[in-house]
Amino acid sequence: MSLIYKIASTNSEIEQIHRLNYQTFVDEIPQHEPNEECLKVDRFHDENTYLIGKKGEKLVAMLAIRGQRPFSLDEKLGNVDAYLPFKSKNMVEIRLLAVDKEYRYGSTFYGLAQFLKGYLWDSDVDMAVMSGTTRELKLYRRLGFVPFAHTVGTKEAAFQPMYMTRQSFQESETAKLFKSPEPVSFCAGPVTIDAEVAGWMNRQPVSHRSAHFVDKMSDVQAQLTAMTQSEHVQILLGSGTLANDAVAGQLSRIEGRGLILVNGEFGGRLVDHAQRMRLDFDVLEEAYGKPFGAQSVEAMLHNSSYSWVWMVHCETSTGMLNDLEAIGELCSKYGAKLCLDCVSSLGAVRLDLRQVYLASGVSGKAIGAYTGLAFVFHQEKITPCPHLPRYLDLGLYANRQSVPFSHSSNLLDALNEALQKYSNPGPYDELMDMSELLYEELDRLGLKPLTEQEHAAPLIVTIPLQHPLSSCEIGDELARQGFCLQYESDYLTERNLIQIATIGISRESLLDMTHELEKILGNLRYPGMS
Repeated sequence: MSLIYKIASTNSEIEQIHRLNYQTFVDEIPQHEPNEECLKVDRFHDENTYLIGKKGEKLVAMLAIRGQRPFSLDEKLGNVDAYLPFKSKNMVEIRLLAVDKEYRYGSTFYGLAQFLKGYLWDSDVDMAVMSGTTRELKLYRRLGFVPFAHTVGTKEAAFQPMYMTRQSFQESETAKLFKSPEPVSFCAGPVTIDAEVAGWMNRQPVSHRSAHFVDKMSDVQAQLTAMTQSEHVQILLGSGTLANDAVAGQLSRIEGRGLILVNGEFGGRLVDHAQRMRLDFDVLEEAYGKPFGAQSVEAMLHNSSYSWVWMVHCETSTGMLNDLEAIGELCSKYGAKLCLDCVSSLGAVRLDLRQVYLASGVSGKAIGAYTGLAFVFHQEKITPCPHLPRYLDLGLYANRQSVPFSHSSNLLDALNEALQKYSNPGPYDELMDMSELLYEELDRLGLKPLTEQEHAAPLIVTIPLQHPLSSCEIGDELARQGFCLQYESDYLTERNLIQIATIGISRESLLDMTHELEKILGNLRYPGMS
């Protein structure tokens, strides 16, 4: 079993910290007096953050970080800043660096140093100071620490003040031994951008009024309508929020009452769009992550005369793919215009929008281009409406080949490049294969997704965690190991949810991530694991 590095959080870890502190700084280095408990609680314990290394449940390495002045080293030297080569904007003190005697080999120290580096840089620390035992100066130098000032302590326990900066670490032997690969993103957006797509962002922009730009816009529109079986699409400069505001604007032109279906965070946001546009509507809400029951939807449509129905196709917050075909048939049966938020499903699943009145989408996410272009698909021609804000008036876009206002040739060219892969069904098949592999891995780890696989979208999985597991703690630990998951949004932290998206992810990267997750869960003794 390899070592795992983390921030100490459990009572067991804290007790082991006190014990290793005693073994190192009482038994081995005679810095403090012995006691019967064989525990040494640091005097700054309540202000310390402990970075630790564990093998299974055993704590084998540790160090403490403290940012509160005066430092321990201030007490020994006077004002530490007076001895340093430059002024620090955000300095911390590292203390209590200790490793169990059985694990004092290079990889333990280097692993702890790598974890320390990630923690410091993520915290915007530009310098760390410490007083290192003179017995291990060679090791500290290898880790990137630089001596300064004079030694402190006693003859039996002498310590050398040292500092570390980003530059000193990058020039150290440790940094040369450990390559730091680019983090792998398991987020639904922004996604990893292919080099061919990225190249277009470095080109000189072309005027949005040029014939070349208008022709490229027409080409991209043709590709988008072909992949969705839609008659028309307007491309706006903005995000998915803009696209849904534009949809709400068109719904304001329809007489009658509407129905919004909600079973997650983004369905709730459609309600907010509708309220801001002052639409007249009802809401049918299911529990978070629960599919819409056909009988419930039909009962609403049967009992009231609705002009339109609006729902999210892929509810990103739960990982659910709502049943477009079933809801579409009900809308057709009762004469209601169906509108869809396809922001996450566009490019992830095959779309047939022939029975959909309006649908929103974006250039980022599954398509794999840059965020910044918003789409509204429509089956009928749209005319301008003088009562709508100009930027939301799809009729103005339709009348000017989707270029009524300033646009971005770089974003459009990057989108065009990203769309080329949809000339064959490969992208859809790859996402489905990765989704199946992820569900297999989660089952192996004893983690149950919020959404049953039969209702799952192939691009993202939402996992509810049970106490004492924390989505933030696990997400932070994975991020430090180079795997970026979704867990920091308010709607996720409130429900202790973590999300894994597989857009643009290789099989190897997915397995690397789940194996790291397995180590973290094993370290936390997650009850679902054998």
